Amino acid sequence: MAVGKRIYLKREMPDPEIMMQFKSIPASNTADVMNRSCAMHPRIRLVSSPKDQIMVGPALTVKGRSGDNLALHAALNLCGEGDVLVVSNEEDETRALIGEIMMAFLKYTKKVAGIILDGPIRDIDEIGKWDFPVYCTGTTPGGPYKEGPGEVNVPISCGGVSVNPGDIILGDPDGVIVIPRKDAAVILKEAKAFQAADEKKALAARNGTANRAWVDQSIAEKGFEVIDDVYRP
Repeated sequence: MAVGKRIYLKREMPDPEIMMQFKSIPASNTADVMNRSCAMHPRIRLVSSPKDQIMVGPALTVKGRSGDNLALHAALNLCGEGDVLVVSNEEDETRALIGEIMMAFLKYTKKVAGIILDGPIRDIDEIGKWDFPVYCTGTTPGGPYKEGPGEVNVPISCGGVSVNPGDIILGDPDGVIVIPRKDAAVILKEAKAFQAADEKKALAARNGTANRAWVDQSIAEKGFEVIDDVYRP
């Protein structure tokens, strides 16, 4: 087996009914019930203009060598409607991995749900206006190599978070989180409950009924000293 040069044609996929219910829950609410350990680094940010605020889909993973997009080209041939391409790049930021032509193929021909790259893109003057979710670390006119190695549909790290093929990817204007496929049903139930409670807190914050007593209690329990005086050097 040519480790480093493997392309797996199949993935274990999430339950589509469970997956699509995440589309009505902000990424922050889902992240909170996962103990806040699932969010990609904020260097990966939304750079396009999708009308739909929440992107959800199964991960099709791409493990690339820094500044090389040959494996990404292979993934373009394999991906299908509704997929989210998640691309590792050894955290390199010197070469764009994709531009307008490849992106147009994903959007119009393949009809994927979106793409996330731990690296830059180019042609932002065009792509930045698209109704299509594109998350990346920035832009550069410098193009990639096409030599490999690379792999498709293997476990990767993107934005400091582990991503397995078929995991559920949830992105919104705040950023991207990864929901493990096997845990999705439990996470969905908890995220719905958290969202309902969060909406009540937001309403209380607006109408003046917010209960902030927990702050003083926590400050006391953690041993803070509260001093009724000004600081003097």
